Amino acid sequence: MAGTRESDLESLRAQRLQELQQQIQEQAMQQMVNEEEAQRTAVAKASVDAVLKTMLSSEARARLVRIGMADPTRAHSVKQQLAELHASGQLNSIMSDAQLKQWLASQSKSRNNASIRRI
Repeated sequence: MAGTRESDLESLRAQRLQELQQQIQEQAMQQMVNEEEAQRTAVAKASVDAVLKTMLSSEARARLVRIGMADPTRAHSVKQQLAELHASGQLNSIMSDAQLKQWLASQSKSRNNASIRRI
């Protein structure tokens, strides 16, 4: 009776050890995938920033930084759109702050001209 309990206990310990090892291995794989994804994201961000550095004036870059402080997701979206415009060849010259401001106004969906009529 004691021998079967010992063997049952040993088999449970071995099973638990195997489960823990598998769990550790899965966590390590997930961490590696997350690190690779973070590295890809960092490389993509660096390439977009490098493109923007060459195609925007310093004032326009400063405006984009201020947009990023107020709304990071909008700034990311704007950076992506500008990089795509540059990659497609639609934007070849250096964009000034005034041009960026005009482009942002044309891209903004929330800026509708509302008129109030009095009856």
